[in-house]
Amino acid sequence: MRRAIAWLVAIAGVAAGACADGKTPPVVSGPSVADSADQVLFGVRTLLTTRGVQRGELTADTAYVLDDQTRFDLRNAHAKFTTETGLPQGTMEGNRAVYSQRTQILEGWGNVIVKLVDGRTLKSPHVTYNQVTHMITSDTSYTITGSKGTQYGIGLTSDQAFKQFKCLRSCGGNFSALIPDK
Repeated sequence: MRRAIAWLVAIAGVAAGACADGKTPPVVSGPSVADSADQVLFGVRTLLTTRGVQRGELTADTAYVLDDQTRFDLRNAHAKFTTETGLPQGTMEGNRAVYSQRTQILEGWGNVIVKLVDGRTLKSPHVTYNQVTHMITSDTSYTITGSKGTQYGIGLTSDQAFKQFKCLRSCGGNFSALIPDK
């Protein structure tokens, strides 16, 4: 009798295994920013202002609104920067960006490209723009190309016009420099 029950259990196990689908369910990567967003907006456009003066325009394909509508997690973000008089200064675009209204800081990730009106281009995986101090920083690798050559390094600090520029480490490049006559 025990043998018969053991055989029935074994046959039932084989039958259940044969009926099961061989495909495993997809792996869920975990919660996304959309799960905790207060709102999800599409085709977003907003103005960047400092003390009531327009200093730029920020657009994105998608924006996830977080932290009581003070932080925006953006996809395919594009920012245009201007002077206080409205003259263009440059652009910044990235695959992802986060803008905080509280700190007035815009951070870009993933193929961030900053283009200045004089033709210079900064490329980096991560760039931070502080709207209050008008400073651009990065703590990762970067490359700047322009008419005078290429500069690269790890980490940078600069004003938004790249007039006061500082490379933090592993600095190098190939560019022309004027040497004064004696």
